[in-house]
Amino acid sequence: MSGRAPGPSRPAGRWRAARPRDKGFAVACCVVLAAYNNLISRHPWHYRRYVPLNLGATGAALAAAAAGGLTAADLGAGRGRWSPGRAGAGWSAATAAAWALAVAAPAARPLLRDERVAGLDGRAAAYQALVRIPLGTVLWEETAFRGVLQAALRRVASESAAMAVTSGVFGIWHIRPTLQALRANGLADRPGRAAAGTAAGVAATIAAGLLLSRLRVRSGSLAAPVLLHLAANSGGVVAAWAVAYRARGRHDGGTARGGTVRG
Repeated sequence: MSGRAPGPSRPAGRWRAARPRDKGFAVACCVVLAAYNNLISRHPWHYRRYVPLNLGATGAALAAAAAGGLTAADLGAGRGRWSPGRAGAGWSAATAAAWALAVAAPAARPLLRDERVAGLDGRAAAYQALVRIPLGTVLWEETAFRGVLQAALRRVASESAAMAVTSGVFGIWHIRPTLQALRANGLADRPGRAAAGTAAGVAATIAAGLLLSRLRVRSGSLAAPVLLHLAANSGGVVAAWAVAYRARGRHDGGTARGGTVRG
């Protein structure tokens, strides 16, 4: 008999040792989340009822997690887990500062132009940044991915495998929304360009998902990825709107001055 202590279990061994119901729940979460956003976002009613639908989906995900045996602590939302921690706060502050610098730097402003935001007035932009994104996007996606899915995968695979699969499904989740954003900004006029842009966007989303998953593990709290996701998405809307508003102001001012000269 060997006197060596057993080493850490390999992911494959952990999967084989897991209960069938836990494996089934993890696989079901992957399939549902991979399909959900790519199918439901096709319908106009999803856009119109985005916040209540996704709040309902958040509740359904939490109910499924409870039925699957996951606890609030497993999801990073138990008692004493409401702080984002130093890492979560630091990454979020850095993201907000990066958006502010991008708005202030003339060379970076063209990168912030988004036709979906450019036509919004101040009230609509505030609704996007303060209601639609926090409740309809961030709360739903973080609960589903860094909460339920990552916790379900941790029961049947290693920590690194759980983060990798969670981030991969997070990338798949964004295929259709990425393509829609490219089309809205005139960047999908050819099939090859659309495919390349979508692949690049999904790859970037997977990388972002890995960071969010890592924050979830490091902080032990779902609050850390929630705060960073909020800073990235709502900050992006505010930055894009600020650039569009500045451009409109210049255009209106230039037109007024030109009219005076012509008169």
